[in-house]
Amino acid sequence: MKKNTPIAAAVMATLFGAALLSPALHAEDFPSRPITFNNPFGPGSASDILCRIIGDPLGAMLKQPIVVEDRPGADGAVAAQYVARAVPDGYNLMMATNSPLSADPFLYKDITYDAVKDFAPVTRVGSFTLMLVVNPSLPVHSVKDLIAYAKANPGKLSIASGNTAGVVGAKTLAHDAGIDLLHVPYKSSPQAIEDVIAGRVSMMIVDFTVGMPHVTAEQVRALAMTRLKRSALYPDLPTMDEAGIEGFELDAWAGLVAPAKTPPEVIARLNGALRKVINNPDVQAKFKNVGFEASSSTPEEFGAFIKAQSASGRKWSRTPIFKPSDDTAKRALILRSGLIPKQSRRDEVFEPARLRMQF
Repeated sequence: MKKNTPIAAAVMATLFGAALLSPALHAEDFPSRPITFNNPFGPGSASDILCRIIGDPLGAMLKQPIVVEDRPGADGAVAAQYVARAVPDGYNLMMATNSPLSADPFLYKDITYDAVKDFAPVTRVGSFTLMLVVNPSLPVHSVKDLIAYAKANPGKLSIASGNTAGVVGAKTLAHDAGIDLLHVPYKSSPQAIEDVIAGRVSMMIVDFTVGMPHVTAEQVRALAMTRLKRSALYPDLPTMDEAGIEGFELDAWAGLVAPAKTPPEVIARLNGALRKVINNPDVQAKFKNVGFEASSSTPEEFGAFIKAQSASGRKWSRTPIFKPSDDTAKRALILRSGLIPKQSRRDEVFEPARLRMQF
């Protein structure tokens, strides 16, 4: 019997080491260390809150800590690119929303991930409820008041956004109401609503999770919600459709995804545990308290949903509403005026070369 040569031994050692590092080899032991939830927006954002509501009970069930890592930037694309490139072993998940998976690929030129091919769906988590809020110093108490005021004061109103739902809502509101609104994007909704409260920006479309505490404290005034049916969480708040903008409907969703090629056994383990957590009555009550409607799914159901949402995002990005505008010059004027502090603005707002469309 021939002895192994040094080269053959080195090749065998390399192959053995690669096998030890293979995610599939360790799937049966999953999880054996902490799992990270990568949040695509900043601290205090709705997705951050969801991560923390789910994280504690999931960690207890899996007997491993759940770490929440906030990775804001480019409407969620920063976190998405990070997770898409992560080792596919189940230890890096993203709290995905419509921003990074159904909007960013059609809003930004330099997106390097594929929303369908580069992620393994784990489960849907549910849907956000959104509402239009204004600074209380504005002399408006309804959407009709807002439209009339905007038409009487052209060029004086601005609208903030902290994610692509806010971007789409801002552009759709201005188009359907026939009013002039300067759009000012931020990295995350908590930053945006701070400037609405301070009066630096006139209004924004924000999720209940972030906005409701400020409505209750009378720091902002809620005018309408963006679904076609009123919310049981705030039954006195009319819909945009009822308030005078016929057919206005805007929804946002959340779900957990892993890097593509994550072993099916790991996905199944995560899905089973997460569905138990999401459907738990105590967890459902926490979701309800922050204005979130929770619902879990199988990986296959969530995958089909992501494909449909991606197709929808491609379709609306090509509508006349999203044609280029002269907002860039207006934003630059506001920047020079100092009305919007640098620490609040999203980093890439005034870099039009990074954007396919200007809002």
